[in-house]
Amino acid sequence: MKINNLTKKKIKICIELLGNILIAVIISIIIYFILALFFEDILSELVARLNYNLYSWIVYNRDIVMYIYIVIVMSIIIYRFISKYVDSINEVYNSLDKIIQEDNETIKLPSEVNQFAEKINEIKYNYIITKKNERDAEQKKNDLIMYMAHDLKTPLTSIIGYLTLLTDEKEIPKNLQEKYMNIALKKALRVEELTNQFFDITRYNLHSMPITKQNIDLSFLLEQLVEESYPMLQEKNLECILNKPKSIPFIGDGDKLARAFGNLLKNAISYSYPDTTIQIDIKEENDIIQVIFKNKGDKIPEYKLEKIFDKFYRIDEARTSSTGGAGLGLAITKQIIELHDGKIYVKNDDEFIEFYIELKKL
Repeated sequence: MKINNLTKKKIKICIELLGNILIAVIISIIIYFILALFFEDILSELVARLNYNLYSWIVYNRDIVMYIYIVIVMSIIIYRFISKYVDSINEVYNSLDKIIQEDNETIKLPSEVNQFAEKINEIKYNYIITKKNERDAEQKKNDLIMYMAHDLKTPLTSIIGYLTLLTDEKEIPKNLQEKYMNIALKKALRVEELTNQFFDITRYNLHSMPITKQNIDLSFLLEQLVEESYPMLQEKNLECILNKPKSIPFIGDGDKLARAFGNLLKNAISYSYPDTTIQIDIKEENDIIQVIFKNKGDKIPEYKLEKIFDKFYRIDEARTSSTGGAGLGLAITKQIIELHDGKIYVKNDDEFIEFYIELKKL
């Protein structure tokens, strides 16, 4: 039967206490007989002078005296033994206040409670890490709110400006009216996109993302995404090549996967050099489906590669409000892929950026 650490500690303390008592009894008996053999006359004479009645009682109750002597010695030993552990427990109690101190000082305790020191230091370390992560998350959310407030203000200002022109100026040529309305519509759609990102932030932080699995065709899904992205590709004069088999059946949430792949395609469009080609490869190897998004753009530094899937992280913090997101796209993409028991990672060299998705066929 497996014995836990606490039980082992109890057994160890009991054995140590019994050992101390046994040693104390043996030493007490030895000392008693030494005194009785070598100093009996001297002690007897001394006690008789001090109190003859006491001397008489001792003479007729030698066994009782020996027992009292042993009990006194045992009591002293037990008291000192318990005091040692009580002092150790007090040190453990006092060390609890140090857990919430965010410093690098290691909490040290007596050897008797060393295992408590190890656990307390572990708790302290985890507490420091948790508090740091909380501060970082709070700072990121504050930065995000600042970014989003600025991003919302910019298109709203344009919408108000163009609608004011259309309202105040009665003699605006029809072609200019259409131009102003198209600009206002485009900015309104941008406001809608940013508002949706706010909802994404709320859902991402407060709820787990539910998925509904069904039979889907990944080849067809990616083909649709590429077709829908044509206007965005045209803005930067980009071309998207999709290399795919005729059909790749998969059991998963089509809407969520479309969102994940769509985030990667939008990311590739945003960070591609103008007049270049984005390539999407989808292939099967045994039970693994691999989807690769490849585009030509600036190399991502190594320190950014490690954070690229973090919430609220923007690869290019200087990106303008017209193209900049909330820093949730890749984080949500990773969550969706992992909910399908897959994995995602990124590679890049001096020119090409490659996102790899691996999904297991059921």
